Amino acid sequence: MNILVTGGAGFIGSNHIRFLLENTRDRVVNLDLLTYAGNLENLAGCEDDPRYRFVRGDIRDRELVRSLLKGEAIEAVVHFAAESHVDRSVEGPEVFVTTNVLGTEILLEESKAAGVGRFVMVSTDEVYGSLGSEGFFTEQSPLAPNSPYAASKAAADLLCRAFFKTFGFPVIVTRCSNNYGPYQFPEKLIPLMIANALEGKPLPVYGDGLQVRDWLYVGDHCRAIDLALRQGRPGAIYNIGGGNEQRNLDLVKLLLDRLQRGHDLITFVADRPGHDRRYAIDASHIRAELGWAPTVDFASGLTRTIDWYLANRPWWEKIRSGEYTAYYAKMYGAGGRHGGTGDA
Repeated sequence: MNILVTGGAGFIGSNHIRFLLENTRDRVVNLDLLTYAGNLENLAGCEDDPRYRFVRGDIRDRELVRSLLKGEAIEAVVHFAAESHVDRSVEGPEVFVTTNVLGTEILLEESKAAGVGRFVMVSTDEVYGSLGSEGFFTEQSPLAPNSPYAASKAAADLLCRAFFKTFGFPVIVTRCSNNYGPYQFPEKLIPLMIANALEGKPLPVYGDGLQVRDWLYVGDHCRAIDLALRQGRPGAIYNIGGGNEQRNLDLVKLLLDRLQRGHDLITFVADRPGHDRRYAIDASHIRAELGWAPTVDFASGLTRTIDWYLANRPWWEKIRSGEYTAYYAKMYGAGGRHGGTGDA
């Protein structure tokens, strides 16, 4: 297939492109605006593959989206592109609405007009809101987002539902739990804590640190997305979870122990507004219907992740210094609107 991947320079998007190039014969067009979390170094080596093409652009640029879909004879879209950091959405919600909602509507409308045969919307369990100490999110759980980011993703999901119900457009929505693994932007919890620990800096923990998250290794997520693309039912929703619930504080302590750093680096900071207490995914639906199951347990996945950040220190040091953005300004120009990069 000819597949358009939006936000393919971000964390999950770049891992997914690598998965496609390594495991399929598909041709991949990567549309990404290269905002703060988009990094072409995530795809180093892919540019040598004749099946891969990178296009810098905004998913809100209707003419660009239309020309790519038609000019590249796109048969399927895997949509990662999104402003995705909750703290940033609290500080400035507008770009989350324009990118995540309007951008998704443009992609849906133009994909429908171009006759795209499959469209996968990569969403998040944050659209469900917060769980108590018991229970799990299922595909039937009500949408109850608590942050501007989560609300924008929920709105995009509902647009996907509307395009399926109204037009019969073959949209599939996936909702994942917290991802971890290589190439994750170092403002997210696990890479931030690893980098700070290695540099001897304080590790900021929100509130009491007892928030619970279900952790999913990014490679397992990519397999699930690909199954949904090829075998999923149009109009279906698939929850994708790792079944690895961890309290944030326990995870930070575990990382410090693995890195042989003291717990005295932990610094508790004021909790953020609307901070969800617990997420946990029931992934039985995708297991039963598509035969997917995670293959990487949390202990080995965390080891792989730590080893990757230790071996690729120049990658995250360049990001933390901001040096990587200067390269894009030189190569592509500093102008243009903000747009989405996949980092769900």
